[in-house]
Amino acid sequence: MDLPITPLLPAIRDRLAAHPRLVLEAPPGAGKTTAVPPALLEAPWLAGRRIVMLEPRRVAARSAAGFMAARMGEEVGGTVGYRIRFEHRVSARTRIEVVTEGILTRMIQDDPELPGVGALLFDEFHERHLSADLGLALALDVQASLREDLRIVVMSATLDGERLAAFLDAPRLSSQGRSHPVQVEHFPARRDEALEAQVRRAVEHALARHPGDVLVFLPGRREIARAALALEGAAVDAEVLELHGELPVERQAQVLRPAADGRRRVVLATNVAESSVTLPGVRVVIDSGLAREPRYDPGSGFPRLDVVPIAQASADQRAGRAGRVAEGWAYRLWPASQRLEPQRRPEIAQVELAGLVLELAAWGDAALRFVDPPPPGALAAARDLLRRLGALDDQHRITSTGRRMLALGTHPRLAAMLLAARDGDERALACDLAALVEARDPLRGRDDGWRARWAALAAFRAGRTDADAHRATLAAIDTAARQWRRRLGARDAPPREAPAHALGDLLAHAFPDRIGRVHPRDPQRYLLANGRTARLADDSALRGEPWIVASELRHEARDALVLRAAPVDEARLRRDFGERFIERDEVRWDEARRALVAERVRRFDGIVLDARPAGSVDPALAAQALTDAVAALGLDALPWTQGLRQWQARVQSLRAWMPDLGLPDVSDAALLATREAWLRPPFEGATRLDALSAEALGEALRSQLDWPLRQQLDALAPVRIVVPSGMERRIDYALAADGTPEPPVLAVKLQELFGLADTPRIADGRVPLTLHLLSPAGRPLQVTRDLRGFWDRTYPEVRKEMKGRYPKHPWPEDPWSATATHRAKPRGT
Repeated sequence: MDLPITPLLPAIRDRLAAHPRLVLEAPPGAGKTTAVPPALLEAPWLAGRRIVMLEPRRVAARSAAGFMAARMGEEVGGTVGYRIRFEHRVSARTRIEVVTEGILTRMIQDDPELPGVGALLFDEFHERHLSADLGLALALDVQASLREDLRIVVMSATLDGERLAAFLDAPRLSSQGRSHPVQVEHFPARRDEALEAQVRRAVEHALARHPGDVLVFLPGRREIARAALALEGAAVDAEVLELHGELPVERQAQVLRPAADGRRRVVLATNVAESSVTLPGVRVVIDSGLAREPRYDPGSGFPRLDVVPIAQASADQRAGRAGRVAEGWAYRLWPASQRLEPQRRPEIAQVELAGLVLELAAWGDAALRFVDPPPPGALAAARDLLRRLGALDDQHRITSTGRRMLALGTHPRLAAMLLAARDGDERALACDLAALVEARDPLRGRDDGWRARWAALAAFRAGRTDADAHRATLAAIDTAARQWRRRLGARDAPPREAPAHALGDLLAHAFPDRIGRVHPRDPQRYLLANGRTARLADDSALRGEPWIVASELRHEARDALVLRAAPVDEARLRRDFGERFIERDEVRWDEARRALVAERVRRFDGIVLDARPAGSVDPALAAQALTDAVAALGLDALPWTQGLRQWQARVQSLRAWMPDLGLPDVSDAALLATREAWLRPPFEGATRLDALSAEALGEALRSQLDWPLRQQLDALAPVRIVVPSGMERRIDYALAADGTPEPPVLAVKLQELFGLADTPRIADGRVPLTLHLLSPAGRPLQVTRDLRGFWDRTYPEVRKEMKGRYPKHPWPEDPWSATATHRAKPRGT
């Protein structure tokens, strides 16, 4: 069977023979996923080795492997196999291996030389999953340092191929798709209409007006279920099918095959049907314009799937699904006036990066080449969490615990909890918790306790289901827990009962930053280990518990609201986290008393358990406390003078005008960020903020410039300048609100500039001064940066007006030849 990409296959083989990297652009339906890997099997450069293809979705991985195997007349697991989380079908004969999620990352980490692998293919790279970005970065490093013969192919349906080819220094090939015209319309919503109701109307319209099957794109399983229920009560003469990643394999296969009886079908699908799989017979697409995509959730500490508008590139791909076999129609369920983002944002820019940072630490090189580099702030937050979990040391190196966590292939928080279990019962309970945390809430948010959710799971296993519990979700959780027990080698059956603190004692290892102690004066509020506070809901059963661990929070203006938590046993905390219970002398700034306070403090991490007055203030602690006080109070708490603010403006201005000098950043933000280096030394021996004099502050500030830079500052951005009258006059420097320099100002009496033709300049002649020309009384007459033009055009009018008002001062007709002076005319002249 010829596919649109078939004519391009010889060129793909030839390019890879001459170059180790290739960017392949092909629209959905071109056949790249299933035609390219088999076409490369006999390439001489492959030399009989395996091809590993990263496929972002499990449904697509199974489908691609099954399709390729069927075309070869084989079963999956022969020449073609796949590996996905908790499941694999490969054998010693497998030459094409389709893998998902972090499988490729694990393969490279376990053996960077990739023995027996000749080519890595990254399919659907335009989806920009974090695992694909990391896998590509690792593969490029392997190719550069260990395996020059390794071929890397990046395949995409919609991507800036030119940019990617430049990044990879790779040739770029493009294939045409197989498509027919598609008529696109926006299907209007009715006032306050739910999405499933609009879907039902659109499906009824499509079936009545157009031939063929209907493909409906919805964000996720929940919306698919609602739409299916709405279609049950509609006059729909078609088979309604669902397609999403949580379907059993046999039901996925049913959707991907044509209907045996020729009956029309309505397929309700997530974006798995956007580019990863091909559905036969589709002539109409109904697009909600929505998708569930990962976003970092600071409340849970995990990436969460949020419903977000799709990108324009995705909308175009979805519409194109209607034109595979003949002319098609696409109905969009959003207003025509709504504008979409052109391309999908990469996950690396918007998710939590603890897993990525742990992988980089295990690799031993954080400087890998990423198509889009990870944000520095997210990297720093991830390192901080991993240190708390014991996965990294203080130098950001991976620990033995971190390597064990990485091998589990889940989020580092859950990996830390799974490894913390002490015996068989705890391991089984930890597996239950890992499955519960990763899954949808089986109780639909009924209360804030984990115990009720685990009890619902235990009841389900015993054949009982709470009326408020979601049975299908509990079944999926039970399956996931069983897979975790098999992965950990936990032979014990899950316990039927659990002690009151058992869940919290395990969850504390996943969320050590959210262990909380009840506030001494409010049983509803908790002080958290990360230094923040949280409150329970008014009806929470956890109210007054001495210790809790909050696994999920909703951040609000004052305190965070606890959405999910469990009680923790203090004795277990002391046993498992003994190093975080400390007693030490501390010195802090008391804002109310405007003074330092020395205390003997007992604390657990960021939670103060007890504090009592200490003796004398330790000088080193005092200097640190005063420095921290400035961070809290702001730089205005220091004894700034006008001269020091002028010095700051001069440095910042010259830094902008002449960046080649290498002057340091002395903006308020930069000074606060570097306060430890320049501010703490002058505080040594002090116990009060006002002990720092303006002179000492000035010397501390100026110490950031070495002697040559100080000389250049004075020469290029001088404080004063000599004017033609022979007097020195001050130059005023200022910064705008955004920190950019304002034009420097020289305020001077007009008579002091007689004979000067051009505007004075500073910064090696790059910056003209703004002249505020003053009357003899010091009042402004003119503001200009063009002195020559002033003498030629404006001065005659000024002279005419001012000569009578200030007769004792010179107003010559010819200012060019007059003598500059700061004095009045001598008497009698």
